[in-house]
Amino acid sequence: MGVGDAMGTSGTQGAAPGGGFADILKSAMSDAVHASKTAEHQMAAQVAGKTELVDVVTAISAAEASLETVMAVRDQVISAYQEIMRMPI
Repeated sequence: MGVGDAMGTSGTQGAAPGGGFADILKSAMSDAVHASKTAEHQMAAQVAGKTELVDVVTAISAAEASLETVMAVRDQVISAYQEIMRMPI
């Protein structure tokens, strides 16, 4: 059931002008990388005494949420692929 839901969702998003599933994945990955780099910069700034601890924690939380989202999408893609491979031809 989850595979059908994931495929149906990507089908409606893929129909949007200017982007397909690959573009959505690239965007999610670049957002995760950007959030991770921001968290790293915030940590370095905290060590140098240039920022507050709350800013560091917020940046790390955002990076963690982005990574969890990317990993959830990855898990759904793998599950869909495995389901397709089980289908008889």
